[in-house]
Amino acid sequence: MSAPATSPTPGEVDERPLEARIEDHRRELTGYCYRMVGSAFEAEDAVQETMIRAWRGLAKFDGRSSLRSWLYRIATNVCIDSLNGRKRRAVPMDIGGPGAPVAESLREPLPDADWLEPMPDARVSTPSGDPADKAVAKETIRLAFIAALQHLPARQRAVLILREVLCWKASEVAELLGTSVASVNSALQRARATLSESGISEAAPGDTQMDQAHTELLLRYMAAFEAFDMEALTALLHEDVEQNMPPLELWFRGRDDVIAWMDGGPGRSCRGSKVAPVEINGTVGFAQWKPSGPNGEFEAWGITALRISDEKVTGLSIFLNTELFALFGLPLKLAEDPQVLERTIG
Repeated sequence: MSAPATSPTPGEVDERPLEARIEDHRRELTGYCYRMVGSAFEAEDAVQETMIRAWRGLAKFDGRSSLRSWLYRIATNVCIDSLNGRKRRAVPMDIGGPGAPVAESLREPLPDADWLEPMPDARVSTPSGDPADKAVAKETIRLAFIAALQHLPARQRAVLILREVLCWKASEVAELLGTSVASVNSALQRARATLSESGISEAAPGDTQMDQAHTELLLRYMAAFEAFDMEALTALLHEDVEQNMPPLELWFRGRDDVIAWMDGGPGRSCRGSKVAPVEINGTVGFAQWKPSGPNGEFEAWGITALRISDEKVTGLSIFLNTELFALFGLPLKLAEDPQVLERTIG
Protein backbone atom coordinates (compact mmCIF):
# COMPACT_ATOMS: atom_id res chain seq x y z
CA MET A 1 0.00 0.00 0.00
CA SER A 2 1.40 3.39 -0.95
CA ALA A 3 1.83 6.17 1.61
CA PRO A 4 -0.93 8.82 1.74
CA ALA A 5 -0.38 12.05 -0.12
CA THR A 6 0.71 15.00 1.98
CA SER A 7 0.49 18.73 1.46
CA PRO A 8 3.46 20.17 -0.44
CA THR A 9 6.06 22.29 1.29
CA PRO A 10 6.18 26.00 0.40
CA GLY A 11 7.52 26.54 -3.10
CA GLU A 12 6.58 23.08 -4.36
CA VAL A 13 3.94 22.56 -7.02
CA ASP A 14 0.90 20.79 -5.58
CA GLU A 15 0.34 17.86 -7.94
CA ARG A 16 -2.19 16.06 -5.76
CA PRO A 17 -5.73 15.45 -7.08
CA LEU A 18 -8.02 18.43 -6.74
CA GLU A 19 -10.24 16.45 -4.36
CA ALA A 20 -7.36 16.13 -1.86
CA ARG A 21 -6.51 19.81 -2.15
CA ILE A 22 -10.13 20.71 -1.41
CA GLU A 23 -10.04 18.65 1.79
CA ASP A 24 -7.05 20.69 3.02
CA HIS A 25 -9.38 23.65 3.55
CA ARG A 26 -11.97 21.89 5.73
CA ARG A 27 -10.74 23.25 9.07
CA GLU A 28 -10.49 26.89 8.05
CA LEU A 29 -13.86 26.67 6.30
CA THR A 30 -15.34 25.27 9.51
CA GLY A 31 -14.10 28.34 11.38
CA TYR A 32 -15.56 30.63 8.72
CA CYS A 33 -18.93 28.89 8.68
CA TYR A 34 -19.07 28.86 12.48
CA ARG A 35 -18.60 32.61 12.61
CA MET A 36 -21.38 32.91 10.02
CA VAL A 37 -24.00 30.60 11.59
CA GLY A 38 -23.13 30.52 15.31
CA SER A 39 -23.47 26.75 15.69
CA ALA A 40 -20.76 24.08 15.62
CA PHE A 41 -23.19 21.49 14.25
CA GLU A 42 -24.56 23.79 11.54
CA ALA A 43 -21.04 24.91 10.63
CA GLU A 44 -19.95 21.33 10.03
CA ASP A 45 -23.10 20.70 8.00
CA ALA A 46 -22.38 23.84 5.95
CA VAL A 47 -18.80 22.73 5.30
CA GLN A 48 -19.96 19.28 4.25
CA GLU A 49 -22.45 20.84 1.85
CA THR A 50 -19.66 23.09 0.54
CA MET A 51 -17.45 20.05 -0.09
CA ILE A 52 -20.27 18.19 -1.85
CA ARG A 53 -20.98 21.17 -4.11
CA ALA A 54 -17.27 21.55 -4.81
CA TRP A 55 -16.77 17.89 -5.66
CA ARG A 56 -19.80 17.97 -7.95
CA GLY A 57 -18.59 21.16 -9.58
CA LEU A 58 -14.94 20.23 -10.12
CA ALA A 59 -15.44 20.04 -13.87
CA LYS A 60 -16.64 23.66 -13.85
CA PHE A 61 -13.68 24.98 -11.86
CA ASP A 62 -11.66 26.79 -14.50
CA GLY A 63 -8.86 28.05 -12.26
CA ARG A 64 -9.49 31.75 -12.94
CA SER A 65 -9.72 32.26 -9.17
CA SER A 66 -7.75 30.37 -6.53
CA LEU A 67 -9.15 27.12 -5.21
CA ARG A 68 -9.45 28.73 -1.78
CA SER A 69 -11.45 31.68 -3.12
CA TRP A 70 -13.73 29.32 -5.03
CA LEU A 71 -14.42 27.28 -1.89
CA TYR A 72 -15.12 30.40 0.16
CA ARG A 73 -17.59 31.56 -2.49
CA ILE A 74 -19.44 28.25 -2.23
CA ALA A 75 -19.33 28.28 1.59
CA THR A 76 -20.62 31.86 1.70
CA ASN A 77 -23.57 30.98 -0.51
CA VAL A 78 -24.33 27.89 1.62
CA CYS A 79 -24.30 29.95 4.82
CA ILE A 80 -26.35 32.82 3.44
CA ASP A 81 -28.93 30.35 2.11
CA SER A 82 -29.17 28.69 5.54
CA LEU A 83 -29.56 32.05 7.30
CA ASN A 84 -32.26 33.47 5.05
CA GLY A 85 -35.60 33.70 6.80
CA ARG A 86 -34.25 32.52 10.16
CA LYS A 87 -34.00 34.43 13.40
CA ARG A 88 -30.54 34.91 14.80
CA ARG A 89 -29.11 32.62 17.44
CA ALA A 90 -29.25 34.24 20.86
CA VAL A 91 -27.66 34.12 24.29
CA PRO A 92 -29.89 34.23 27.40
CA MET A 93 -28.86 37.83 28.10
CA ASP A 94 -30.56 38.84 24.81
CA ILE A 95 -33.97 37.65 26.00
CA GLY A 96 -34.53 39.37 29.34
CA GLY A 97 -33.01 40.52 32.58
CA PRO A 98 -31.26 38.37 35.18
CA GLY A 99 -33.35 36.05 37.33
CA ALA A 100 -33.37 34.97 40.95
CA PRO A 101 -31.26 31.91 41.89
CA VAL A 102 -34.24 29.77 42.91
CA ALA A 103 -36.03 26.80 41.35
CA GLU A 104 -39.13 28.91 40.76
CA SER A 105 -37.18 30.91 38.16
CA LEU A 106 -36.80 27.88 35.90
CA ARG A 107 -38.89 27.61 32.75
CA GLU A 108 -39.10 25.07 29.97
CA PRO A 109 -35.89 25.11 27.90
CA LEU A 110 -36.06 26.66 24.45
CA PRO A 111 -35.09 24.61 21.36
CA ASP A 112 -31.34 24.20 20.81
CA ALA A 113 -31.71 25.95 17.43
CA ASP A 114 -32.54 29.20 19.27
CA TRP A 115 -29.18 29.38 21.02
CA LEU A 116 -25.63 30.26 20.16
CA GLU A 117 -23.54 27.09 20.42
CA PRO A 118 -19.87 26.66 21.34
CA MET A 119 -17.04 25.36 19.19
CA PRO A 120 -14.01 23.28 20.23
CA ASP A 121 -10.81 25.14 19.34
CA ALA A 122 -9.32 22.01 17.79
CA ARG A 123 -11.97 21.88 15.07
CA VAL A 124 -11.15 25.35 13.73
CA SER A 125 -7.56 26.16 14.72
CA THR A 126 -4.52 25.23 12.69
CA PRO A 127 -1.68 23.43 14.54
CA SER A 128 0.98 25.56 12.86
CA GLY A 129 1.25 29.04 11.47
CA ASP A 130 2.08 32.58 12.49
CA PRO A 131 1.48 33.05 16.26
CA ALA A 132 -0.09 36.47 15.70
CA ASP A 133 -2.52 35.04 13.14
CA LYS A 134 -3.40 32.21 15.52
CA ALA A 135 -4.01 34.72 18.33
CA VAL A 136 -6.38 36.75 16.17
CA ALA A 137 -8.15 33.54 15.15
CA LYS A 138 -8.71 32.73 18.83
CA GLU A 139 -10.06 36.20 19.56
CA THR A 140 -12.54 35.95 16.70
CA ILE A 141 -14.16 32.76 17.92
CA ARG A 142 -14.79 34.16 21.40
CA LEU A 143 -18.42 33.74 22.36
CA ALA A 144 -18.91 37.49 22.74
CA PHE A 145 -17.65 38.10 19.20
CA ILE A 146 -19.76 35.28 17.72
CA ALA A 147 -22.82 36.59 19.59
CA ALA A 148 -22.24 40.09 18.23
CA LEU A 149 -21.92 38.75 14.68
CA GLN A 150 -25.42 37.30 14.99
CA HIS A 151 -26.81 40.84 15.02
CA LEU A 152 -25.51 41.45 11.48
CA PRO A 153 -27.42 40.65 8.28
CA ALA A 154 -25.90 37.67 6.51
CA ARG A 155 -24.05 39.57 3.78
CA GLN A 156 -22.70 42.16 6.23
CA ARG A 157 -21.56 39.27 8.41
CA ALA A 158 -19.70 37.72 5.47
CA VAL A 159 -18.08 41.03 4.54
CA LEU A 160 -16.87 41.71 8.06
CA ILE A 161 -15.44 38.21 8.55
CA LEU A 162 -13.71 38.17 5.18
CA ARG A 163 -12.29 41.68 5.54
CA GLU A 164 -11.52 41.95 9.28
CA VAL A 165 -10.83 38.35 10.31
CA LEU A 166 -9.42 36.77 7.15
CA CYS A 167 -7.89 40.03 5.82
CA TRP A 168 -9.22 39.75 2.27
CA LYS A 169 -8.98 42.78 0.03
CA ALA A 170 -12.18 44.69 -0.70
CA SER A 171 -11.83 43.79 -4.38
CA GLU A 172 -11.57 40.08 -3.52
CA VAL A 173 -14.70 40.24 -1.35
CA ALA A 174 -16.55 42.15 -4.06
CA GLU A 175 -15.69 39.45 -6.61
CA LEU A 176 -16.77 36.70 -4.22
CA LEU A 177 -20.13 38.36 -3.51
CA GLY A 178 -20.69 39.55 -7.07
CA THR A 179 -20.92 43.21 -6.06
CA SER A 180 -18.87 46.42 -6.15
CA VAL A 181 -15.99 47.52 -3.96
CA ALA A 182 -18.07 50.52 -2.87
CA SER A 183 -20.84 48.19 -1.74
CA VAL A 184 -18.37 46.07 0.22
CA ASN A 185 -16.87 49.12 1.93
CA SER A 186 -20.34 50.40 2.82
CA ALA A 187 -21.37 47.03 4.26
CA LEU A 188 -18.15 46.87 6.29
CA GLN A 189 -18.74 50.35 7.71
CA ARG A 190 -22.27 49.42 8.80
CA ALA A 191 -21.10 46.13 10.30
CA ARG A 192 -18.35 47.87 12.28
CA ALA A 193 -20.87 50.35 13.65
CA THR A 194 -23.14 47.54 14.82
CA LEU A 195 -20.28 45.73 16.54
CA SER A 196 -19.16 48.96 18.18
CA GLU A 197 -22.65 49.34 19.66
CA SER A 198 -22.25 45.84 21.09
CA GLY A 199 -18.99 46.83 22.76
CA ILE A 200 -16.92 44.65 20.41
CA SER A 201 -13.84 46.18 18.81
CA GLU A 202 -11.40 44.84 16.26
CA ALA A 203 -9.76 41.63 17.46
CA ALA A 204 -6.27 42.08 18.85
CA PRO A 205 -3.51 39.49 19.19
CA GLY A 206 -3.59 37.57 22.45
CA ASP A 207 -0.89 37.13 25.07
CA THR A 208 0.70 33.73 25.67
CA GLN A 209 1.40 34.60 29.31
CA MET A 210 -2.24 35.58 29.74
CA ASP A 211 -3.28 32.25 28.23
CA GLN A 212 -1.14 30.49 30.83
CA ALA A 213 -2.65 32.60 33.60
CA HIS A 214 -6.13 31.67 32.38
CA THR A 215 -5.20 27.99 32.39
CA GLU A 216 -3.93 28.22 35.95
CA LEU A 217 -7.13 29.99 37.05
CA LEU A 218 -9.22 27.32 35.31
CA LEU A 219 -7.41 24.54 37.16
CA ARG A 220 -8.05 26.28 40.49
CA TYR A 221 -11.70 26.74 39.58
CA MET A 222 -12.06 23.08 38.58
CA ALA A 223 -10.50 21.91 41.85
CA ALA A 224 -12.84 24.14 43.85
CA PHE A 225 -15.85 23.00 41.82
CA GLU A 226 -15.11 19.30 42.26
CA ALA A 227 -14.66 19.87 46.01
CA PHE A 228 -17.82 22.02 45.95
CA ASP A 229 -15.88 24.50 48.05
CA MET A 230 -18.06 27.61 48.04
CA GLU A 231 -15.45 29.71 49.82
CA ALA A 232 -12.80 28.88 47.20
CA LEU A 233 -15.26 29.44 44.33
CA THR A 234 -16.32 32.79 45.79
CA ALA A 235 -12.70 33.91 45.83
CA LEU A 236 -12.32 33.12 42.13
CA LEU A 237 -15.49 34.86 40.92
CA HIS A 238 -15.70 38.54 40.04
CA GLU A 239 -18.37 40.38 42.01
CA ASP A 240 -20.24 41.13 38.76
CA VAL A 241 -19.84 37.65 37.25
CA GLU A 242 -22.57 36.50 34.85
CA GLN A 243 -23.76 32.91 34.53
CA ASN A 244 -26.00 31.58 31.76
CA MET A 245 -27.12 28.04 30.94
CA PRO A 246 -28.55 27.49 27.43
CA PRO A 247 -31.07 26.07 26.60
CA LEU A 248 -32.50 27.71 29.74
CA GLU A 249 -33.51 31.37 29.54
CA LEU A 250 -32.46 31.91 33.14
CA TRP A 251 -29.23 33.76 33.84
CA PHE A 252 -27.70 35.49 36.84
CA ARG A 253 -25.56 38.53 37.45
CA GLY A 254 -23.47 38.85 40.58
CA ARG A 255 -21.26 36.56 42.62
CA ASP A 256 -23.80 36.23 45.43
CA ASP A 257 -26.50 34.91 43.08
CA VAL A 258 -24.13 32.47 41.34
CA ILE A 259 -23.03 31.05 44.70
CA ALA A 260 -26.62 30.97 45.98
CA TRP A 261 -27.64 28.92 42.91
CA MET A 262 -24.85 26.42 43.49
CA ASP A 263 -24.99 26.26 47.27
CA GLY A 264 -28.71 26.35 48.03
CA GLY A 265 -30.52 26.32 44.67
CA PRO A 266 -30.92 23.65 41.98
CA GLY A 267 -27.20 23.90 41.24
CA ARG A 268 -26.45 21.93 44.39
CA SER A 269 -27.21 18.77 42.36
CA CYS A 270 -23.77 19.28 40.82
CA ARG A 271 -22.10 18.32 44.09
CA GLY A 272 -19.79 15.35 43.52
CA SER A 273 -19.34 16.01 39.80
CA LYS A 274 -16.21 15.19 37.82
CA VAL A 275 -14.68 17.67 35.38
CA ALA A 276 -12.05 17.75 32.63
CA PRO A 277 -10.53 20.80 30.91
CA VAL A 278 -11.40 21.77 27.34
CA GLU A 279 -10.31 24.47 24.91
CA ILE A 280 -13.48 26.20 23.79
CA ASN A 281 -14.09 29.32 21.70
CA GLY A 282 -10.57 30.65 22.14
CA THR A 283 -10.72 30.41 25.93
CA VAL A 284 -10.57 27.85 28.72
CA GLY A 285 -13.40 25.73 30.02
CA PHE A 286 -14.36 22.33 31.32
CA ALA A 287 -16.69 19.43 30.69
CA GLN A 288 -18.81 18.20 33.60
CA TRP A 289 -20.23 14.78 34.43
CA LYS A 290 -22.75 14.46 37.29
CA PRO A 291 -23.05 11.40 39.55
CA SER A 292 -25.61 9.05 38.02
CA GLY A 293 -25.90 6.05 40.30
CA PRO A 294 -24.47 3.87 43.06
CA ASN A 295 -21.85 2.18 40.85
CA GLY A 296 -19.45 5.11 40.58
CA GLU A 297 -20.64 6.24 37.15
CA PHE A 298 -21.10 9.80 35.98
CA GLU A 299 -23.26 11.12 33.13
CA ALA A 300 -22.49 14.04 30.82
CA TRP A 301 -24.14 17.21 32.05
CA GLY A 302 -22.67 20.28 30.40
CA ILE A 303 -19.67 22.09 28.96
CA THR A 304 -18.65 25.40 30.50
CA ALA A 305 -16.72 28.25 28.88
CA LEU A 306 -15.07 30.73 31.23
CA ARG A 307 -14.68 34.44 30.58
CA ILE A 308 -11.73 35.79 32.56
CA SER A 309 -10.58 39.31 33.30
CA ASP A 310 -8.23 40.75 35.92
CA GLU A 311 -7.49 37.26 37.29
CA LYS A 312 -11.15 36.63 38.10
CA VAL A 313 -13.91 34.65 36.39
CA THR A 314 -16.27 37.25 34.94
CA GLY A 315 -18.52 34.90 32.94
CA LEU A 316 -19.73 31.30 32.99
CA SER A 317 -21.49 30.02 29.89
CA ILE A 318 -22.74 26.52 30.72
CA PHE A 319 -24.03 24.64 27.68
CA LEU A 320 -26.38 21.87 28.79
CA ASN A 321 -26.55 20.15 25.39
CA THR A 322 -24.85 16.79 25.92
CA GLU A 323 -24.57 16.24 22.14
CA LEU A 324 -21.65 18.67 22.33
CA PHE A 325 -19.51 16.07 24.15
CA ALA A 326 -18.95 14.18 20.90
CA LEU A 327 -17.56 17.34 19.26
CA PHE A 328 -14.99 17.58 22.06
CA GLY A 329 -14.13 13.88 21.78
CA LEU A 330 -15.54 13.17 25.25
CA PRO A 331 -17.70 10.27 26.47
CA LEU A 332 -21.29 10.61 27.65
CA LYS A 333 -20.68 8.24 30.55
CA LEU A 334 -17.65 8.34 32.77
CA ALA A 335 -16.30 5.94 35.33
CA GLU A 336 -13.21 6.86 37.30
CA ASP A 337 -11.18 7.07 34.08
CA PRO A 338 -7.79 8.70 34.74
CA GLN A 339 -7.15 9.16 31.01
CA VAL A 340 -10.11 11.54 30.84
CA LEU A 341 -9.91 13.10 34.28
CA GLU A 342 -6.20 13.86 33.99
CA ARG A 343 -6.41 15.57 30.62
CA THR A 344 -4.58 18.86 30.42
CA ILE A 345 -4.95 21.69 27.96
CA GLY A 346 -2.06 23.03 25.98
